[in-house]
Amino acid sequence: MTSGVSDPAFPFDNSYQRLPDRFFARIKPTPVSQPQLIKVNVGLAELLGLDATALASEAGVQMLAGNRLPAGSEPIAMAYAGHQFGGFSPQLGDGRAILLGEIVGRDGVRRDVQLKGSGPTPFSRRGDGRAALGPVLREYIVSEAMAALGIPTTRSLAAVTTGDYVFREGPIPGGVLTRVAASHIRVGTFEYFAAREDVEALRLLADHVISRLYPDLEQVDNRYLALLEQVVQRQAQLVASWLHIGFIHGVMNTDNMSVAGETIDYGPCAFMDAFDPKAVFSSIDQGGRYAYGNQPAIAQWNLARLAETLLPLIDADQQAAIAGATKVLDRFPEEFAAHYLSGMSRKIGLMQPHEGDGALVTQLLGLMRAAGADFTLTFRHLAEAVSEAVEPIVLQQLIGNEEGLAAWLQAWRARLALEAVSVEELQRRLRSVNPIYIPRNHLVEEVIAAAVSHGDLQPFEALLDAVLQPFDERPGRERYAAAPTPEQIVHETFCGT
Repeated sequence: MTSGVSDPAFPFDNSYQRLPDRFFARIKPTPVSQPQLIKVNVGLAELLGLDATALASEAGVQMLAGNRLPAGSEPIAMAYAGHQFGGFSPQLGDGRAILLGEIVGRDGVRRDVQLKGSGPTPFSRRGDGRAALGPVLREYIVSEAMAALGIPTTRSLAAVTTGDYVFREGPIPGGVLTRVAASHIRVGTFEYFAAREDVEALRLLADHVISRLYPDLEQVDNRYLALLEQVVQRQAQLVASWLHIGFIHGVMNTDNMSVAGETIDYGPCAFMDAFDPKAVFSSIDQGGRYAYGNQPAIAQWNLARLAETLLPLIDADQQAAIAGATKVLDRFPEEFAAHYLSGMSRKIGLMQPHEGDGALVTQLLGLMRAAGADFTLTFRHLAEAVSEAVEPIVLQQLIGNEEGLAAWLQAWRARLALEAVSVEELQRRLRSVNPIYIPRNHLVEEVIAAAVSHGDLQPFEALLDAVLQPFDERPGRERYAAAPTPEQIVHETFCGT
């Protein structure tokens, strides 16, 4: 930690705290015994207008751990409900997170600053309100990797250890993550007030969301229906982007679905190695509800729950409200399909849409599924197969099926010719959208084991360094590009709550 610097100044400008008290519980973080800095995200700090050096100081770490409150903060735990694996819980809320306040960054965007793992709240439901070190490191790595991949996501501003243990399957070192989000309002936040038939609160919440996230809708005739439409569009684009990189969220409950269209709540999330639409990693998803290929349908199901909460605002005539909301929801599959095909087309080097592009994508995925080919490596090594003059050795090893692969490559190259650009440009395109480094499950587990068992954060730093530049192949990082060996494969991931 750095000494001799001024206390961190957080230029808070809080808006959610100005809503009525039934929207949250005012609660301060619970102090920890001996906080130590793991990491400050210098780039994000600068974007927020914060002094990264001050954040890393002794006073800064005390704030990041929740031992001291920054001036201007108004700590609250937000109330929300949610459908969890299809079953409704009328009261959930922030059980281990406290929103300090909001900052308008140098880019003019308002963002929440939240401490995750900061102690019990009135919503903790007998939990300790703490976070284990492993999930803190996982969320820091994966959320920042997602940002580097261009996926809308919450961000990690900082992480600290607490000097205390949390008790899960045994004693585990604790940590606190400072999370930054465009908003922490969820579908479940709307469900919380709908369950209480509190139409006034629903209107206040919807107006707040529109003002903060969708200000262009303020002058629209039926802005609440337009709000639903905007959230539908953002979710369609978000989930399509997950599928483009083989990401599986793991717990797509409505309380984990942000109305800002960001990926939120990295619990048992995972990146798929071998391609399989039925891939599931979350230990709590025994039925495969949130499998890789199910994510679009689940997103639409969650959006239907949001639509139900907005019906009283959309139209006083319930049947008219249902008809309007249904029309919006019915557009989700088309919205998703368009984003999905566009992104998958880019992954195989196609920029200008042509008939048959979708079939090319489907055929390649079929070959990958039959072979259990690594998702990330297959797309990454397409660049080497653009030219017929080069033998696509890695693809052949990944996919096998010599005749099937050869036929696909022939059709693909014929389609690439319609792009009318050089081989070099096609290779540049492919490498610019298909990452070589992702936070693979076995690598994340290595990081957690080293930190938890030995206090060794070097693996964390090394993996983070790789995934922050996901598209640029760099010497000495070969192990971060490799698929797991059979003994390294991770079959289950865990929430850590």
